Amino acid sequence: MTMRRILVTGANGQVGFELCRSLAPLGEVTALTRHHMDLGNRASILAALDRVKPDVIVNPAAYTAVDKAESEPGIARAVNGAAPGVMAGWAATHGASLIHYSTDYVFAGEGNDAYRESDPTDPQSVYGLTKWEGEQAVRNSGCRNLILRTSWVVGAHGGNFLKTILRLAREREQLKIVADQVGVPTSAALIADVTAHLVARQGQQSDTFDYGTYHLAAGGETTWFDYARHVVAAAERHGLPLKLKADDIQPITTNEYPLPARRPANSRLDCSKLTSAFGLHLPDWRHGVDHVFSELHD
Repeated sequence: MTMRRILVTGANGQVGFELCRSLAPLGEVTALTRHHMDLGNRASILAALDRVKPDVIVNPAAYTAVDKAESEPGIARAVNGAAPGVMAGWAATHGASLIHYSTDYVFAGEGNDAYRESDPTDPQSVYGLTKWEGEQAVRNSGCRNLILRTSWVVGAHGGNFLKTILRLAREREQLKIVADQVGVPTSAALIADVTAHLVARQGQQSDTFDYGTYHLAAGGETTWFDYARHVVAAAERHGLPLKLKADDIQPITTNEYPLPARRPANSRLDCSKLTSAFGLHLPDWRHGVDHVFSELHD
């Protein structure tokens, strides 16, 4: 079998970094950063694709500054909305496939039920809207595509909530964290490993592979408040020098911590479609968070 050429965008990001590891055994991986492919520039994207000539494009790159997007909608739309469409159009023309990542922010974030892939979308922020536009551009391109929606990504590489909490726990004697937003921290390593499984299956079942949109998040659920307490408690167990303990973290409401972009109160994603289609077991979120923590501090 001919070795497939796999292109990974955003190679310096949380998920991109892990994808370079997980996909390495499956083909010839070319890892691109913003220095190799400017996602705000159509010509730059097409030039990179023409140079690499990938069989599989894996696109975790995104504009993820949720609050900043409210004041930079043009840049967010170019990266999150237009760029995936350019990649998908190239893939359709050249017979390649595209794996693209999206977010729970495409939903309104209301209620208490986990969102299914078939539920109506209703993004409440510029970030969510531009990610939804990217999804639609990929679907409308006609290329073979997988869209994987995930939530609350955490990894050992790149910036995220876990690292922010650890930094603040070293600097402050008290923290107030939002306790009325529910979701699932999902490790970048889990996302990358599931992606590698799907790429392998795709290579084995090229004619029967079930493309489409899937939700991909770890098992269980938590709040930002309980997530922060879990992280600080883990830091205590590892003997890290902290100014506060888990019990020093206080819960607050979303209204007490206003931000430019509206956050979903409900970020739960129902992943039963992914489990049913591919027989994958998605572990509890604590396993992924603890693994990231051990990578950072052991």
